[in-house]
Amino acid sequence: MKRLVFLLALCTGFACAAENRPAAAAPAGQNPGPDPASPVSKRPKVALVLSGGGARGFAHVGVLRALQQMHIPVDIVVGTSMGSVIGGAWAAGASLKDLETMAATTDWDSVVADRPARDELHFRRRDEDIQIPSRIEFGITRHGVLGPPGAASNAALEMALQRLLPRGTRDLPVSQLPLPFRSVASDLLSGELVVLDNTPLFQTIRASLAVPGVFAPVRIKDHLVVDGGLVRNLPVDMARAMGAEIVIAVNVGTTLAPEKELGSALGVANQMLQILTEQNVQRSLSELRKDDILIAPRLEGITFLDFSTWDKAMAAGEAAARELAPRLAALALPERDYISLESLRLATPVDSDRPVKLAKVQVQGAREVNPEVLEKQSGLEPGKPTTREQVRQAAVALYGRGDMARVETDIDDVDGERTVTIRTTEAEWARSRMRVGLELASDFRDSNNFAIKVMHVLSALNSWGGELRTEGRLGNERGIGVQWWQPLGPGSQWFLMPAAQVGRIGGDIFEKERRMARVSYSARTASTALGRQFGNWGELSVGVQRQAYSVRQLIPQDAGLPVNRVYNTKTFARFRVDTLDSLAFPTRGTLITIGREQTPGSGKSVGTAGTNWGAAALQAFRIDDWAGHVSVEWAKAQAGASPVTLGGFLRLSGTPADSIQEPTILLGRVVLARRVAALPSAFGGNMRAGFSLETGGGFDRGTSASGRALKQAGSAFLSVETRFGPLFLGAGATRDGEQTLYLFLGPIW
Repeated sequence: MKRLVFLLALCTGFACAAENRPAAAAPAGQNPGPDPASPVSKRPKVALVLSGGGARGFAHVGVLRALQQMHIPVDIVVGTSMGSVIGGAWAAGASLKDLETMAATTDWDSVVADRPARDELHFRRRDEDIQIPSRIEFGITRHGVLGPPGAASNAALEMALQRLLPRGTRDLPVSQLPLPFRSVASDLLSGELVVLDNTPLFQTIRASLAVPGVFAPVRIKDHLVVDGGLVRNLPVDMARAMGAEIVIAVNVGTTLAPEKELGSALGVANQMLQILTEQNVQRSLSELRKDDILIAPRLEGITFLDFSTWDKAMAAGEAAARELAPRLAALALPERDYISLESLRLATPVDSDRPVKLAKVQVQGAREVNPEVLEKQSGLEPGKPTTREQVRQAAVALYGRGDMARVETDIDDVDGERTVTIRTTEAEWARSRMRVGLELASDFRDSNNFAIKVMHVLSALNSWGGELRTEGRLGNERGIGVQWWQPLGPGSQWFLMPAAQVGRIGGDIFEKERRMARVSYSARTASTALGRQFGNWGELSVGVQRQAYSVRQLIPQDAGLPVNRVYNTKTFARFRVDTLDSLAFPTRGTLITIGREQTPGSGKSVGTAGTNWGAAALQAFRIDDWAGHVSVEWAKAQAGASPVTLGGFLRLSGTPADSIQEPTILLGRVVLARRVAALPSAFGGNMRAGFSLETGGGFDRGTSASGRALKQAGSAFLSVETRFGPLFLGAGATRDGEQTLYLFLGPIW
């Protein structure tokens, strides 16, 4: 598990965007190059060899920073695992700023998640997150209960690499990079070293990260290859074979663990791998010559999983390189000559990804899912010009369905036409999935709620991709519901969605924020909707709903008070947008819901006909280590109280929960939280400290929402992302003096 998390995080680490390249970069072939009489033409050829080491490999970036500032030239780059990622990016033309930005801005928790990034999921999968934000999932199959992968699958690894490589370099052979680059792999059948000397950059890095038993092996040059660190974690001999006269070797490998850390089978297995790796590193160190330079950053206290300590690792790498400045100085170039060499490295490669007419799309490997559905959902249309990048995005879209363990694409161009083969491997556990959620909410006074929630999803039920979702709740709210989602054609964006549910919930009735009574609601609802999805970002639906519910007064108890029964029929329309990257604390994306319900009244209805309107919009943002969002919410009912209430945590914090029940509701909020720590990925994610500023209120008919009528509130909180969803411990208060504490687990905001 540790090894898996290490490789996932290292492989998605760098964001070497072409737009960040310094202005000094010049197109290949236009730079005049160094003067033949300058020291550049007389100096020895220098190779930079970067070892594997997980998060400790961020030290490589610090070493590169020091070498750049000291004007130390690099002619050859060789790397393994993390060294392959950093070294491959550097050789492909990434700037130092690119690599530093990678470490600072990458969401490592998303990297090691056991599914794609949320903003790459199918819209239905995102909706499941909103219903139950838990990550406790398992499959129910004929063979028993199956769990999802312990960490991101092969497809997640490959999607990350595809996004991260500089534009135009993914399919470029490593021998054609601005700097010669090599990586190593291990032959799975013979155990021999495989030199990746003319393979595409993406394949080279991918092969070096193929940990046996974790990521699928990669077939290259008739070899089935896996992680190169098993045979050569510091490949000094490869650099020498490429013509290096002087080697600068950077060793950031993990040291062997002490006995006290070997109390588990996982710890012992990991130690065995480290022993094998350390043995081949020692052999490589013995190959260094007296003119070679070994940089060994002091990384005590930083394990290969400590991705939050990227800045410390970088600083350690830079410090270790500067300690060797007297020896490195002998290799330094004059500033003019060094800039000339750097311009060649940073030259933007020619982007050969030209659109080619798509002749055919074929899907292989599908068993339960109709291949025609996958072809349609890929977005690839025969007859249209298609780039390689569009083919890669098609694989991302299919992986976002959530039921694919692996999605691979092959491109074959013949006579000006392109054939795309999509090879899929279905996730055995994902077709029949169960998700379990837990909700807790307490203000340590009168409002205390809990709920156990379950959701079962059975997908690919017919050739058009029908899906059955069943939900159940037990606790303060009890109920069960079923929903059938049926596309109107294979992979169609149009759908029908009939649903039915029964449930019971208790609640308090407030008048002018004073609790007047407690009632129990029992409801039976049936509905059907016609809708259309827009890519994976939005959905529009219209439909009709028939509801029968009863209201029984519990407090104050009056045996003579009749049960109020209501029957009505509603028409509704709803538009939703969801592009958030996370539900706990999103850093980018938008969440919008706009809805309208109309109740014309019916023969047996004792309710009042009317129309309800509602709108809510949330925009997420990020500022360094701060994640935040701005949101606005409005609801209005023509008759009775709005179905939306205020009061409780982040909804006028400090005010009693659901105590503002008026025909018109208005709420505005800003939430900011800073990352302060993190749980191990197996248990959750980031721990944050933050605050909120809120304003809003409820208004009767004929009353305008003036500034004086709005209440001001705020909160301060600690939050941690758990497998059940975000857990909050906070304190809230309103401007007029109301205040309370909160414990909150499960639902979002």
